[in-house]
Amino acid sequence: MMHDHTENIQRLKTIEGHIRGIQKMLENDQYCIDVIHQIQAVQSALNKVSTRILDGHLNSCLTNAVQGDDPAERDRVLNEITEIFQAANKG
Repeated sequence: MMHDHTENIQRLKTIEGHIRGIQKMLENDQYCIDVIHQIQAVQSALNKVSTRILDGHLNSCLTNAVQGDDPAERDRVLNEITEIFQAANKG
């Protein structure tokens, strides 16, 4: 299923620029706590993109699979969601 990822791509480009800024901060030996704050901002921004993509998946791919006639496909898609949450909670 095709999705419009235009906004997510733009967000990732912004994050990419932010990461380059963090690299410059390190090159310029900026204060460590300031660098960490910027890294946390990037992590938060990446989490938002991930959440947006997951939301799109839940409202399209998952919905189609659950409403479909193929029990194997339903199980596959539901297992994917479980795996995502398990991976996110490691650590």
